[in-house]
Order: sequence, then structure tokens, then C-alpha cells
Amino acid sequence: MKAAAPAQLRLLDLQAEDTAIAQLEHRKRALPEHAALVEARTVRGRLGEALVAARTRVADLQLDVEKAESDLVPVRERRVRDQQRVDSGAVTDPKQLNALLDEITHLGRRIADLEDVELEVMEELESATAEQEKVAAELTEVENAMRALIASRDEQVAQLDAELATHQVARDGIVAELPADLVALYDRIRVRAGGVGAAALRGRRCGGCQIEATPIALGAYAAAAPDEVLRCEECERVLVRIGAVDA
Repeated sequence: MKAAAPAQLRLLDLQAEDTAIAQLEHRKRALPEHAALVEARTVRGRLGEALVAARTRVADLQLDVEKAESDLVPVRERRVRDQQRVDSGAVTDPKQLNALLDEITHLGRRIADLEDVELEVMEELESATAEQEKVAAELTEVENAMRALIASRDEQVAQLDAELATHQVARDGIVAELPADLVALYDRIRVRAGGVGAAALRGRRCGGCQIEATPIALGAYAAAAPDEVLRCEECERVLVRIGAVDA
């Protein structure tokens, strides 16, 4: 392939723009906020599940407290009625009175047992409520941190996108100046060779693979016409002559 020497030199400018674009794209992908957000989403999911479980536990215990209280109500009411009968003197038969007093004693023990159950459930509810509030606070903290990470990521991505747009405009301008077949060759090599399609030949060394050319290859480079597009014998990148070839 042939291309004017100035066009070949412009390939290095095109390569510089492509390198800058690739570096900016890498910076976008490698922003620490990306990994931090992935981790934060995992934590948020775990805390979300924990909060659902905590709320369910609290709701169940609230029902248990209500049940414990409802179990107490009829027993307390019955003891009050029995005590009122005793206090009123309406029961005069000793046997009936003793039975009534025994029942009051039994009801007192029953009330004490039910109150113990209620107290235990209330303590469990208090502990579960505290755990629910703790998990909710942790979830809020994680979500706030995620919002900050997203804002930081978006700000940096916007800055990088602006830089990318500038380099893309410069690249498009260079491409417009160059022969289409030269650009096509360069792009094919660049894709295949890890992002570098053209490299400077300084003295004996290829700027792409950093390997010195053999004497035979150097002789061929030196003998080539200025408009001959050279290729590195090792990496096959386009070689752009910078100064005289040291044969």
C-alpha cells in the first residue's frame, strides 16, 4: 500500500487520539464507584431482607402482646366480680365462701402467670423493635451512601464523556484527512493488536512491539520509497518513519 509521507505521519496523531479514547473508556469502566455500588447493592439487598424479617417479627409479637392482654381481661374481670361478691357479704354459706376465696386465689395465680407471659412477650417486642430500628437505620445509611456514590460516578462519567467527545471530534477530523484504505488498514490492525495500529520507527526499533528490526528488514525499510506503507516484521503494525532509517 502507498500513502503520502505526511498522511503516514498523521497516523501517529490518529493513534494518539485512539489511545486517549481507550484510556478514557478504561477510566470510565474502572471508576471505584462502580465496584462500591455493586457491593452496596448487595448490602442493601441483605439489609432489605433483614428489615422485612424484622418487621414480620415485630408484627407477630404485637399480635402476641394483644393476645396476652386479651387473655388477661376475662380472668381479671372474673376475679373482680368474685371479690365484689365476697366484699358485699352476699355469700354467707361458709362452704360457698371458701370455694369463692379459693377461686380468687386461683385466679390471682392465673393472672400472675398470664402477666409473666405478657411481660416476656413485651420484652421480646421491645428487643425486636430495637433490632428493626437498627436495621432500618443501617439501610438508610447504605442508601444515602449509594446516592452519594451515584452522584460522584455520574459527575466523573460526565467529565470523561466530555473529554471523550473532544478526542472523538479530533479523531474524526484526522480520519477525514486520510485515505480511506490507509485508515481501514490501520483500524484492522488496531483491533487485532490491542489498540495500537500504527507505531513510530525510530532508528531500529518499532514503537509498537519495542523489538529491533533485523538487518534485512532495516535494509528493506531504508530502500522503501517515502510513500510506501511499512509494516513491522514482528507485530505487523504500520511503521511510520521518524527521520532516516538506521540501516
